[in-house]
Amino acid sequence: MVGVNDEEIRRVLGLLYQEETLRAFASLVLGDTDGLPPKALRKLAAGGLAACDESGKWQATPERFRDLLRARAEPAEELSAEERVLRTFLVDGRLTTMGMRRDKRLVVLRYIATVFEPGVRYPEKDVNVALRAFHDDYAALRRYLVDEGLLSREGNVYWRSGGHVEV
Repeated sequence: MVGVNDEEIRRVLGLLYQEETLRAFASLVLGDTDGLPPKALRKLAAGGLAACDESGKWQATPERFRDLLRARAEPAEELSAEERVLRTFLVDGRLTTMGMRRDKRLVVLRYIATVFEPGVRYPEKDVNVALRAFHDDYAALRRYLVDEGLLSREGNVYWRSGGHVEV
């Protein structure tokens, strides 16, 4: 099945576009094999959508669709453990919950900390606005970031003090 080309896929889909072969395939799927046109059955067999056993009984082979899809599918991208955590807890850029284990929360907090530029000092109001984009409980997020050493605070001024820095 490796190396399925577009022509093969078009041929299979074309069989389902033709009324006679579509009806024959539907009948086979439903188990009604009586009186089906031999020409349509031969076409379906040539496309891999039907098979005839030794006793002459025809049956649909819908697994042909699965095989075609698998042959054309892109290999799944390998995600790191951090990427899996981020995909689990961040949906459309928003944090779905803060009730997670500390190790997972740290992954999420490190990601959130990247919105703050190292060396820049932020008033608390600006920090709140940035964190509200991730979760409505921005105060808890701010507290977690400070507690984990990702943000530092003096008075009402915050700055990034930890986490990953892109260079």
